[in-house]
Amino acid sequence: MTRSNFLPPREHVAAFDVDAQYAFTPECPTELPVPDALAIVPELNIQAACASRRLGSKDAHPPHAVWTADPRHPPLSPVAGKNVDVRWPAHAVPGTRGFELISGLPPVTSYDFFVWKGIEPDMHPYGACWHDLARTLSTGVIEYLHSRDIETVIVGGLATDYCVKHTVIELREAGFDVVVNRAAIRGVAPQTTREALQAMAQAGARFIDRASALQHPRGENA
Repeated sequence: MTRSNFLPPREHVAAFDVDAQYAFTPECPTELPVPDALAIVPELNIQAACASRRLGSKDAHPPHAVWTADPRHPPLSPVAGKNVDVRWPAHAVPGTRGFELISGLPPVTSYDFFVWKGIEPDMHPYGACWHDLARTLSTGVIEYLHSRDIETVIVGGLATDYCVKHTVIELREAGFDVVVNRAAIRGVAPQTTREALQAMAQAGARFIDRASALQHPRGENA
């Protein structure tokens, strides 16, 4: 059993599905499609079987947020505000296909804890642990994990270079051991994905190539 594959007993392990929504798949091409995003679902389900708690998050954005790109303000152009940074295409609007979890994942009500983020029109957080960019307004994720005696969080979701990266770093800063499943993440672009993987590693996250490699002590089965 290598260090990267090791897990504590299941009662101390949680799995986190970060923004695994259609908004970030090729099925919503006008939003923020990530290549091969649909392929992460089996891996998310396998890693959840290694955990006692399953957490999830969704972007939940209003259709006319201050950061929404338009013909005069293209994506990634800067936007002023305390809790926004750059513009994005409208995406993950409640009531649309992009807001929905990808088929094959559990319904929201089957998760043990769930976060909706970015609901306010002047807020666009990336990580799932804080509503604001200054990290002062908690979503409750950190408190929930501590209250359940969770030590290790297995993370997958979309997209590697933004919401996954920020969530992983936030969890590490909160003191959790974080395992990033490479088979359960996909990135927007090669360069930013490489940078995100490096940033997560520098924050102390460890990586596995697939969820089936995870092992509990004493051969405890998934």
